[in-house]
Amino acid sequence: MNSPSLIRAIAAFFLAVPLSTSLAFSADTASPNIILLMSDDQGWGDVGFNGNDAVKTPHLDAMAADGVRFDRFYAAAPLCSPTRGSCLTGRYPFRFGILAAHTGGMRVGEITIAEMLKKRGYATGLFGKWHIGWVKPDEVGTRGFYSPPSHHGFDEYFATTSAVPTWDPTITPEDWDSWGNKPGEPWKGGFPYIHNGVEAKENLSGDDSRIIMDRVIPFVEANQSQPFLATVWFHAPHEPVVAGEEFQKLYPKAGSKRKNYYGCITAMDQQIGRLRTKLRELGIEKNTVIFFCSDNGPSDGLTKKKVASAGPFKGHKHTMYEGGLLVPACAEWPGTIPAGTSTDVRCSTVDFLPTVASIVGDSMATQANRPIDGIDLMPVIRGDVDARDRSLFFGYRRLHQGVDGKAIISGDWKLLQEAKKDGRVRLYDLAQDPFEKNDLSAELPEQTERLRNQLEELEASCQRSRDGADYRY
Repeated sequence: MNSPSLIRAIAAFFLAVPLSTSLAFSADTASPNIILLMSDDQGWGDVGFNGNDAVKTPHLDAMAADGVRFDRFYAAAPLCSPTRGSCLTGRYPFRFGILAAHTGGMRVGEITIAEMLKKRGYATGLFGKWHIGWVKPDEVGTRGFYSPPSHHGFDEYFATTSAVPTWDPTITPEDWDSWGNKPGEPWKGGFPYIHNGVEAKENLSGDDSRIIMDRVIPFVEANQSQPFLATVWFHAPHEPVVAGEEFQKLYPKAGSKRKNYYGCITAMDQQIGRLRTKLRELGIEKNTVIFFCSDNGPSDGLTKKKVASAGPFKGHKHTMYEGGLLVPACAEWPGTIPAGTSTDVRCSTVDFLPTVASIVGDSMATQANRPIDGIDLMPVIRGDVDARDRSLFFGYRRLHQGVDGKAIISGDWKLLQEAKKDGRVRLYDLAQDPFEKNDLSAELPEQTERLRNQLEELEASCQRSRDGADYRY
């Protein structure tokens, strides 16, 4: 397997960071607070802790330095909605039927992290972009259906159905004319946030990450004396990406698009720092584990304009290449995860549920009648595991557009079927070719066929789940 230092040597703007695998865990409680942070369309190369010295992310960098940095962390799909469902269920999106953006909603038959923890006495909250079902009961759309966070174990939620501008989220930016929104007009009616079933109409101006965190902090304060789950899914830096003037000024030599993109990321980073500070003020930081990742690779258009970055990796959002799937990720648990830890074991958003289940001692992740696709990340973080013990499956499907993309990683071998009508299959050895330059499918037909068969088996298993085999009636 290629080491992170090799990749940083090849990519000139990345910095080599030493690995540490000698860990001594000292968890004091079986019921720590759980915080799941996720950015939106932030590329692997759009964060300081992966070596980008242009974007300012001091708080995320501190979080990675104070805990563990995941150098090979994969989103379950190269776009938003499927990945979000995988974070909550520990299952591949093809199992629960959310195959692309807005193409479904989370099924009540699925068991989420929130439902699991709620049964264990946790307060549960979801804040930010939901995108796995409508949050308004009277919402009308050609795709998806009403399935708000409250249907899936969340006591409190402050959520939007989908994307909003990252600055002044109720107003369409002046340079934006897409998705049925006109410049200067209210964004999708003007009140996209729903707070516990009611349209939110106050404190919706300025930076969207701050607007979200203004709801997270009171939730944390109110539940500091009991265990809680806070799922915080930022809109930044998804388009329409706009940064306030104070954040744009941090990048005086950048062009307009980069000022907004980097400024938006820095604004989100500031709010993550605000949350970390609050935990320390309350004295609960050592009883709180925080995970951070992005939901997929960077935006197609902004990557092609060299504003967003997948680092040295090929591809971007919507592609099955590494750039579409690899995302920045880290975790922090003071006193439990030693500072300066990192791993190049392949990890994924499907690993969140089994990891949390292991931390709190829940057996849900081992239930035989419900396939869980993820692994427990704690042995990986401890250095007890140096390779993933199962394959990773990725896919998304837009039947109305004739697009069907899938991929599998087995060990260091990756087979992908690009999201194009020709369905061409490609094979890569990620150990020798992490940037996917040499397609080996013609040279290694037996290896190609082996992975193709594995891919078909995984997809068939997911189809059985999607058809209801895992649900009890």
